[in-house]
Amino acid sequence: MWLRCPLVLKDELKAFSSLSSRSQPHPTRDLQKGQTVTIMVRAHMSATVLLQLVDVKMIPRLTVQRKLGCLHRALGAVRWRSSSRPAPVLTATPARALIDERISIRGGFLPPHSPVTVCAQMQSDDGDLWEAFAHYKTNADGTVHLARDHSIGGSYLGCEPMGLFWGLQPAPGSREGLRLRKKNVETPYVFDISLLEGHVSPRERRSTELAAVTTERWYMAPGVKRMEVRQNGVVGTLFLPPGPGRFPAMLDLWGMGGGLVEYRSALFASRGYASLSLAYLGHKDLPGPKDRINVDDEYFKTAYGLLQDHHQICAERIGIAGLSFGVYLALRMTTQSSVQPSCLVCINGPVGSTIRLIDKRGRSGNFDSEQKYWGYDSEGNVSFKALSLPQNLPSDSMLKIENIACPLMYIVGEDDLSSASSENANLIRESLSAAAKSHLFTCLSYPGAGHLIEPPYSPNARISLWRAKPPKIMTIWGGHPAPHAAAQEDSWMKILDFVEKNLRG
Repeated sequence: MWLRCPLVLKDELKAFSSLSSRSQPHPTRDLQKGQTVTIMVRAHMSATVLLQLVDVKMIPRLTVQRKLGCLHRALGAVRWRSSSRPAPVLTATPARALIDERISIRGGFLPPHSPVTVCAQMQSDDGDLWEAFAHYKTNADGTVHLARDHSIGGSYLGCEPMGLFWGLQPAPGSREGLRLRKKNVETPYVFDISLLEGHVSPRERRSTELAAVTTERWYMAPGVKRMEVRQNGVVGTLFLPPGPGRFPAMLDLWGMGGGLVEYRSALFASRGYASLSLAYLGHKDLPGPKDRINVDDEYFKTAYGLLQDHHQICAERIGIAGLSFGVYLALRMTTQSSVQPSCLVCINGPVGSTIRLIDKRGRSGNFDSEQKYWGYDSEGNVSFKALSLPQNLPSDSMLKIENIACPLMYIVGEDDLSSASSENANLIRESLSAAAKSHLFTCLSYPGAGHLIEPPYSPNARISLWRAKPPKIMTIWGGHPAPHAAAQEDSWMKILDFVEKNLRG
């Protein structure tokens, strides 16, 4: 096909000068300024050849008969069913952000009212592929904006600006029982986000990829320092915000999954709080065996003291955060020792325990010792919820909550299937009320949220692998994707407000 392109000559403009060749004869070189000439070009002619024809003295103000799209198509500017529209674009801003920050995902230069799929894929630190996708219809202006538009299918429904992140699931064919947890906080999660033609799933690569973009999600902000702690028997990782300090601090305690979990501490430091993530079970640098808690109360007191003694930390402005069994440990430190934190953040955990810390004779509890309280669903997955019902807790393990003297925020996932969170929250409320300390207690309760309420926009694992060695155990955490995601976002913002008020106020 040939295109007829009238061209207007001007001396003063230098458009395309880097692409034109002055060594070749040009049919327009001898024309006068302002004179119009019509040239004929093939629709598939390359940009280089076309630009050699028009030369440096012609401006790109081309009046093209029978639609501007003819010239666009000749220059290869359009990829998708349009003769007048630039190539589709996809943006994700900011390109680098902390894990608790929203990003804006937009697509443009698309046909109006057309089906598209937005897809996100990333690899975990273990090398597993995770993905999420959502189906949209473009607006009348040919755009799609995740903060404005509603997904009508895929990993989530409705207007969910961060649905591609909290909606992640292991890709089909992945290992069983995966749970996404950041192991190396000094590297980001790297997300490949793509815009696909039509309503498809990520595996249907027959669909045309219209545009793509990459974004990074970090737990550690620039300037945050990470330091391993192996001192006085304490095993942990200390994170310090940028600058000389002195900083308020958090002691960060996780549950019976064991190991050393760093990502919440890294995020606390990114928000201006020194944070010590503490291991107490299942770590190679702790006394064995790995399935028992082989530390005592003095271990936790020593860890708290390390924060107090650090020259960059305000000794009188330290809080404790605990999830699951970490709640019991945080409350135990506060009620049974000389530790006096400025505030407590407790997420879905008990006020007593069937599992014992090591005693003076070296005896410690085993998690498997109270299997009579384990519950099972129809597929054999285990729920530990009954273990922490107040009536099932040994009376001598019940903590004296009335001894608490600092503000306490307790967060409840109402669909928690691993801990009796609502019942324990009510017991704390009653105990503080009886001691005339109701003013110290704040309770946040979230319908549809499960046990693992973590920093925002991370995907929830309703069921995951608890133990791989025989017999293999899959445990039920609970939680439904959208309400759980909403709980994580809301609770994290309120946690930051709470610690700000009590550690800086």
